[in-house]
Amino acid sequence: MTTTIKTLQELKASGYVSKSIKTELRENLINNIQHNIPSFTGIHGYENTVIPQLERAILSQHNINLLGLRGQAKTRLARLMIQLLDEYMPIIEGSEINDDPLNPISAFGKSQIALLGDQTPIKWVHRNDRFYEKLATPDVTISDLIGDIDPIKAANLKLSYADERVIHFGMIPRANRCIFVINELPDLQARIQVALFNILEEGDIQIRGFQLRMPLDLQFVFTANPEDYTNRGSIVTPLKDRIGSQILTHYPKNIEISKTITAQEAKLQHERVCEIHVPQMAKDLVEQISFEARKSEYVDNKSGISARMSITAYENLLSTAEHRCISSGAKKTTIRFVDVLGMVPAITGKIELVYEGEQEGAGFVAETLIGAAAKTLFTTYFPVLKKLKHEQEKEAYDAILLWFFEESSFELMDDGTEQEYADALNQITPLDALIQKYVPETATEDVLFMKEFVLWALVEYKKLNKQRITKGFSFRDSLGAYLSNL
Repeated sequence: MTTTIKTLQELKASGYVSKSIKTELRENLINNIQHNIPSFTGIHGYENTVIPQLERAILSQHNINLLGLRGQAKTRLARLMIQLLDEYMPIIEGSEINDDPLNPISAFGKSQIALLGDQTPIKWVHRNDRFYEKLATPDVTISDLIGDIDPIKAANLKLSYADERVIHFGMIPRANRCIFVINELPDLQARIQVALFNILEEGDIQIRGFQLRMPLDLQFVFTANPEDYTNRGSIVTPLKDRIGSQILTHYPKNIEISKTITAQEAKLQHERVCEIHVPQMAKDLVEQISFEARKSEYVDNKSGISARMSITAYENLLSTAEHRCISSGAKKTTIRFVDVLGMVPAITGKIELVYEGEQEGAGFVAETLIGAAAKTLFTTYFPVLKKLKHEQEKEAYDAILLWFFEESSFELMDDGTEQEYADALNQITPLDALIQKYVPETATEDVLFMKEFVLWALVEYKKLNKQRITKGFSFRDSLGAYLSNL
């Protein structure tokens, strides 16, 4: 439909046919499915679960409730629905509630048609302007959502309060023929939720005694966290009954999906002052931390571990390496395992701790999660370390442990140059044999990270001892460290 049409007469002549927003979404979705066009691009891990359910809800012309923990792309899914709208929509120019020129519902729209007839001016609204969003908070009022009587308008126009024209419309009427999203629905007071009943079913709105038969045309999308039902509020049963489809969202099922999301969302990946190489193992580690957090005894799993934790942690990981480059003047660096500790502030700000976690402290919990992630990944590449073994039984790590037993100490400095870092790790010659035997496909540029990763993992398995020194870490064999402490 061309946006050069400026009057109702031209609109009628063009053959334009009015249709509801739910019909609009349905028809455009059908077209996408028929032509194999993805409707929800940039959403990963939902291809066989959430998205098919959402598409079925749109085909059924349902209002939708997306139910899931934080950081599960609920709001993003709702925002992507605007791509299923027609590019432009005609309204009566000057209408506060996007009156359909062929079927006006407000007093203003009807009076314009009665006064100007086919010469009624038309305005075109782009689909990007047809998305309204409101975060449900306890201070939201019926006036905010539905409207109220405006005494100033009544005085200026010399109208009585019985005249419909004195009404100031709220967000919902102004979102007529649009997608309207209410985030965190359980946080909305019960009496406000009750006010939504008739809007969802019959289209009636009541404002200060006015009962207007105004059939609003909206696509409602609600989002809610299942924990909100018990922690802060609930969705009242009659409102829940009027929501056509409730769709459960979820976190990524595996690390590969998580890495795809993080790579897509992380900022400043290509705008650093130096070139930063990130080994695949480091990327895996970032994501594994979230998986460990979701099953940790220190973390309140019911509050959820947002995908934003991995995203901000990855950004901090890059910034830690960049900070080293800025300080040393280097133009190129590789992520080191010690850089992972730079992610702690991003982790502590994204997890809710249970009592035991609060007692230990957020920093301790974050480092514990990093250690648990290292242990989990370690066993996917290298043999499992046994707690007990026969006296004559040999283990894959004996040569490394013997090297540390014979050396008095080994140190890795935080601000060491690339050459100093490489020289230090290359001293431990048994590491080369271990990596060559079990992960021979390791890329050359990833070998140093893999070597350091082995050391940190052996610390987690209590085969080596690690201590913080002034500007780095010291690694020693466990027995030597024990005797030194004595």
